[in-house]
Amino acid sequence: MINNDILRAIRYMLDLSDAKVAQLVNLADPAVELDREQVQAYLKKEGEPGHEACSNKLLVLFLDGLVVDRRGRDESQPPRPPEKRVTNNVVLKKLRVAFELKDVDMHQILESVGFPVSKPELSALFRQPDHKNFKLCGDQLLRNFLKGLTMRLRG
Repeated sequence: MINNDILRAIRYMLDLSDAKVAQLVNLADPAVELDREQVQAYLKKEGEPGHEACSNKLLVLFLDGLVVDRRGRDESQPPRPPEKRVTNNVVLKKLRVAFELKDVDMHQILESVGFPVSKPELSALFRQPDHKNFKLCGDQLLRNFLKGLTMRLRG
């Protein structure tokens, strides 16, 4: 999925203001300053004047900030370096951690939008990329997961 679409979907899901989006990025990396105009440029659709592509680094910082905001920072652990390459699997993992979702929750979310996934398929999405049973998360699965999570959170 396109990074801007993911950012837009999560922003809608949680009803976040532009300032809150910038604050979440800042939570993950205080050195990154994001202003309201930049956030609005990332949220515009492709082709709209002023649209900017959301970089992998910015999306990871936003997702890491979301995890810290919802679960708190673990001071006993050193901060993890942000992923350089963002895949749908990484987005799914970070959302799972941020919302403290178990396998049962993930299955319910996907079933609620008519996209059931078997237990082995779901566990394959969270394996290490070099594992023999690793499976890439497709755009359709991530899109349906975001839709189901939105329905769950917004009602």
